[in-house]
This record gives sequence, structure tokens and C-alpha cells, in this order.
Amino acid sequence: MSEAPHGAPIKTPGQLIAAVIAGFAVPIVIIILLAYYVDNTTRTGAGTDELSTQQVAARIAPVAQVNVRDANAPRVYKTGEQVFQAVCAACHASGAAGAPKFGNSGDWAPRIAQGFDTLWKTALSGKGAMPPRGGTSPDDYSDYEIGLAVAYMANHAGANFQDPPKPAPGAANAANAASGAAAAAAASGAAGADANAAQAQAAAAAIAAIPQASSAPAAGGDTQSADASQAGKALYQQVCQACHAAGVLGAPKFGNKADWAPRLKEPMDTVYNYALHGKGQMPPKGGSTAPDADVKAAVDYMVSAAK
Repeated sequence: MSEAPHGAPIKTPGQLIAAVIAGFAVPIVIIILLAYYVDNTTRTGAGTDELSTQQVAARIAPVAQVNVRDANAPRVYKTGEQVFQAVCAACHASGAAGAPKFGNSGDWAPRIAQGFDTLWKTALSGKGAMPPRGGTSPDDYSDYEIGLAVAYMANHAGANFQDPPKPAPGAANAANAASGAAAAAAASGAAGADANAAQAQAAAAAIAAIPQASSAPAAGGDTQSADASQAGKALYQQVCQACHAAGVLGAPKFGNKADWAPRLKEPMDTVYNYALHGKGQMPPKGGSTAPDADVKAAVDYMVSAAK
């Protein structure tokens, strides 16, 4: 049996040339079409904002930036709402980890019953799963700003708290400087003499920054103010916290029962006398010119927080 002869598909020179061209042209066309398809989704042109000033500036912006601030400029405090949004909302917005939920009267009622000062102190020192100051530092938010956030949250749950007294210009910066100097000395493991020297410098700076004019005696001399509690609290914020907030130079730290226990073993008249006439590194009246009655009220305010 004989097989039929096989015929070649390309029989003429023209067919050969066409086949060679097709062998090169078809893959090239396919590659061009694929490249166009892939690039078409990211291609920019007229009608897009990819080349706008804002978009270009965003693309070439440096990764890190330096903000230069005047250390002597008056501090601009955040509002209670701003502090809440930046710090407290992480837990209080949803009630995470047992935190009283923002706006929930049932969660906040037992806290509100304790009073603003207790809530403020708890926010500063921490409680349960909540770290002190919500995990921030005094350089981030001052005691005053933390107090504003506490009042903001409590008032949205049925309380009627007044905002804490605003620190006098320079007092908050001095307190933060004293706290920072003491913390830096402890962190660096400096010797006792060096740490004491650093604390002494911080305390001196804090006392020197106390505004004398705002604490000038009233016309009535030592006349008790209409609201002694508020007067004592205000004087603490303006003067005493410069050292007592951080426990600078062995000053009994605000709210620390262990620090205040040996002082409270003495009669209150003796404690008043220390505050009025000075003791150790503490100058008379903490370096202010406040009335005696207001100084005693400030002592009462600090003592009540340590009981």
C-alpha cells in the first residue's frame, strides 16, 4: 500500500515572506496590546488632579518635619473635647476595658457621685486598665487639659462640673519643667548629689516663674475668701503644683498618701506654719504673695486629696 504524498503549506516565495512577517509581527502586536492594557489604569492626563499643586506637594513632602516653637510663648491649651478625641476616645467612646462609655449616664453616675476632684485625680494617676494620664505625658497634655477632658466627659453624662482653674501664665510650664528634670535625673541613673542638684535647679526655675502679680494680697489682708475651697484649689494650680505635682526636692506629692502621712501626724497649725513661713527648700508661701487664708486653703486642698 502506498501513502499519499504530503503537500507543503508554503509553496511560493510570497507565502514564505508572509509567514516570516506574521511570525514576528503577531507576538509584537500582542505584547504592545498587553502593555497598553496594564498601563491604561494608571495613566494620567487632562482632567485628572495628579499634576495639581496639592498632589505634587504631597508626593514630594519630606518624611519628617521639624516644628520650632518659642519656649517663652504663652501655652495654647487644648479644649476638653480635643483632648477627649485625641486620647480618651480610644476607650471611652466604646466603653472598652470597662471604661465608662461617653454619654452613658448609667456608666458615669457612680463616678460623678465621687466629685470632680476625685475623677481628676484618678485620670492623672490611673486606675485599673487605664494608665496614668491616659498613657500620655505632662509634655503632651498638662494636668489642666486632663481636667478639661474629665469635665467634658462627665458633663456629657449628666454632671454639671466647672472647668478646673486655668494655670497662670508660666506656672504650668514651670511645673512641667520641674517634672521633666526630676524624671530625667531618675532615668539617667545620676548620682544622688547630681539628682538633687537637677531638682534644685528645676524647683528654682519653677518658683521664679510664679506670677507674683496674680497672687497679690487683697485689700482685706488675711480675710478668708468667699469660697475657701476654690481659692485653695486655684492657688495650688497657680503656685503649689510647681513642686508638689512632681514631688520635687522631696515635696510631698499631690494625692500620695505615703508622702503626706508623716506630715499629717503633726497638728494642722504646724503644717500651716510650714507653708506660711517655709521649710527646707520651700520658700514662704511657695514663693508667692498670696493671703495667709488662701495659703491655708491650698494646704487643706492638698491634705484632702491625700486622705
